[in-house]
Amino acid sequence: MKNGWVPDAPFSLNGTTIFECSSYVYLGREVNMMSDLAPELGRRKRGAWGAYKSIKDVVKKTKNTRLRAHLFDIMVLPALTYASETWALRKQDENAVSAVERSIERVMLGLTCLTQVRVGKRSSTLPQQSKIRDLCRPCQAK
Repeated sequence: MKNGWVPDAPFSLNGTTIFECSSYVYLGREVNMMSDLAPELGRRKRGAWGAYKSIKDVVKKTKNTRLRAHLFDIMVLPALTYASETWALRKQDENAVSAVERSIERVMLGLTCLTQVRVGKRSSTLPQQSKIRDLCRPCQAK
C-alpha cells in the first residue's frame, strides 16, 4: 500500500523487492487504501461465529438464559466488535452487524428463520427472550 507521497519506483529492502498490496492486517484489523469496511466486517463476522462455535456445547447443555447471555457477552461480542471504535458505520454496515448478532442469538435459542416465522416471533423480541443486550441500539442513539 502507498499514498500519493510515495513514488512509483520499486521498493527493495536488503536486496529483496517488496511488492505492493491492496490490504493487510495490522493489530488484528484489516486495513486497505479505500477504507472499505466490508472486508473487515466479514472478518469480524467469521470471528464471531468462531467464538460461538467454541462455546456451542456449553450453550446447548445449559437452560440458564443469564449464563447464555453472559457467555455471549464475554466470548462472541468481543470477537464481533474488535476495533469497532475506529469504524465509520453506514446504515447497511450497522444492519449487517445486527443481522449477525440476531443469527447467533437465534441459534443460541434453538430457532431457525423458518420456525421463527411459524411461531410468529419477531426479531425485535429475541433480546427479551435471550437476555442478550442489543448491540446496535447504542449506535442508533448517537
